[in-house]
Amino acid sequence: MRGFTPVLRTVYRPRMSDPIFKICPRELWGKAEAEGVFHGAPVDHADGYIHFSTASQVRETADKHFAGQRDLVLVAVDPDALGTALKWEVSRGGALFPHLHAPLRLDAVMWVVDLPLGPQGGHVFPEAVA
Repeated sequence: MRGFTPVLRTVYRPRMSDPIFKICPRELWGKAEAEGVFHGAPVDHADGYIHFSTASQVRETADKHFAGQRDLVLVAVDPDALGTALKWEVSRGGALFPHLHAPLRLDAVMWVVDLPLGPQGGHVFPEAVA
C-alpha cells in the first residue's frame, strides 16, 4: 500500500541476525506482554511448538492462515536468542520452517508492528520484511 508507514509498537532489542516472524492476534500478544512470555496461539498448542516463518515465508503464511483477519501484529524475533529450543523442520512444500519448542521469552523479540489489511484485502508488511 503506497504511503503506508507502519507504527512501531514496541522495540525490545536491536537486530542481531535475520529475524524470524510470528503473526499473532493483537489481544493474544498483549497477554504475552503482560505475562512477560508468549506461550503460543491455539494452533501452536495443538502442534506442540510455536510456529514461525522467515522473511521469505511470512507473506504466504499470512495469506494461508490469516487471510482477511484484522487486529494482528507481526513479531520479529532474533533466532540466535532462542538457543537449542529452535528447530528448523520440514513443513509446507518441503521447506524448512523455524519452530520453537519452548515458550518465547520476550527478551528474544526485536520489534512488534501492527499488520493491517490493505485495500485489496491482503496484509501490508513493513519494509523491514524483504
